Amino acid sequence: MIITALRNWRPAAGALVEWQPTEAARRAATAAPADPDPGTFLQDNHLRGVHARAQAGKPHTAYLAVTTEVDGVLDAEAMSRALRRFVVRHSGLLTWFATDDATVTRHSVEADRIAFEAHTTGHTLGDTEFRDHALTRIAREAVATTWPGFLLGAIARADSFTLYYATDHALSDGASQALVLTELLDFYDNETSGRALGPYTAAPTGGFPDYARTEHERAQRFSPSSPEIVEWVDIFRRHGHLMPRFPLDLGLEPGSTAPMHGIEFDVLDGAGSAAFAEVCRAAGGRYVAGVLAAVAITDRELAGRDEYYGMTVLSTRGFGEFLLAQGWLCNFAPVAFSVHGATSFTELVARANTAYDRAIALSAVPLQAVLGALLASGADPAAVMTSPNMLSYMDFRRFPGTGTAPYERGMLFTGEGETSNASMWFNRDAEHLYLGCQSPGTPFAQQQLARYHAHLRRVFDAVAADGDYLIGAGDLEVAVARHHG
Repeated sequence: MIITALRNWRPAAGALVEWQPTEAARRAATAAPADPDPGTFLQDNHLRGVHARAQAGKPHTAYLAVTTEVDGVLDAEAMSRALRRFVVRHSGLLTWFATDDATVTRHSVEADRIAFEAHTTGHTLGDTEFRDHALTRIAREAVATTWPGFLLGAIARADSFTLYYATDHALSDGASQALVLTELLDFYDNETSGRALGPYTAAPTGGFPDYARTEHERAQRFSPSSPEIVEWVDIFRRHGHLMPRFPLDLGLEPGSTAPMHGIEFDVLDGAGSAAFAEVCRAAGGRYVAGVLAAVAITDRELAGRDEYYGMTVLSTRGFGEFLLAQGWLCNFAPVAFSVHGATSFTELVARANTAYDRAIALSAVPLQAVLGALLASGADPAAVMTSPNMLSYMDFRRFPGTGTAPYERGMLFTGEGETSNASMWFNRDAEHLYLGCQSPGTPFAQQQLARYHAHLRRVFDAVAADGDYLIGAGDLEVAVARHHG
């Protein structure tokens, strides 16, 4: 499975099949009572944003989607039953939300009222024609302010079918999307063949409403004097009370955005990735520490930064029985470490590894507790609430389904709106380490990013090929850039 841009989804022609709730299920959802259980901070904040965009007449782009190619003739009725079993297993998918910009109210649909039916809606030529159709459908239906906030569709052919699932980000995250099709197809296989479910699908899992309750309970355990809060505030204060930003000027005025342009490229092939992992291990760090060290070196040599300061995404699935749950089960945490005095990549890896360990500890603090403490420390609310430049690392070799044809053929993509950042999403699988970057699509920003990414690749290449990289080897480029800018 890879994370990629929507433009790379090019399925073949076939019959369009779409699953919808039955009319009885829709009526039950509409009449579902308000649920006193809270949402998470990220979920509620996201839903208020969805509501604001809808009120302004802007398209919905805050969704996640996943697709794959499946061998065999599609049994649409079996897939209807599989979809029901999947949804009922995950209580977060039995909810929709009402919001008025201020409050967010969850409504929970009774599981025994849920049913889906397949509709053949026409024929598609595939490729661009189908992408346009799917994009319109996703933007209209994958919205959690009505039920369901997710959808399933297929392109059926004589001996295979394209399967796709999309959902509002309020109901999912990247890890959830990597789990969806493996589980759904396991239920489907059970329905069509009678074979037993795999161990992950058969295992019990916690629901997202339960996770939301645990998050609120955890938030109450932290105070301004908690060591994790103190460290969060200290890191923020040491960096000017600002969220992390991309190290190079992208040419945007403060507060402005530009249409997002996706950048994708291979950083290392399979052999290079394995060699890179060995260098990191020998230097006392995990793979992600090596990624952070390479980025920190690039920031140092292109922007003169003596300290790396970034924001990373970390899973919070370990706070209960949520490893296999569908939902937004992650948190953000700062990663900060000094580059000053380090002479090589291998020397820096241990520092990055220690900083990542600290970030894991800091990610235990729910964001509502963190943001309150940052504001109390005197930070500007606009600076606190802005979207930070992110760095994420995900290893797709570790998910259920790895090695199976549908999983390995899988593609995960997101909606494409506007951005002021150039966040980097590093992903590893058996074939390669690759980078996805959601960036401002202006000529100047793309020129800056091409320079940055080329330098970053040189660092990775040197580590994989030579076992190290001497910091300062790229300082001439820093001097040239400063002279011209």
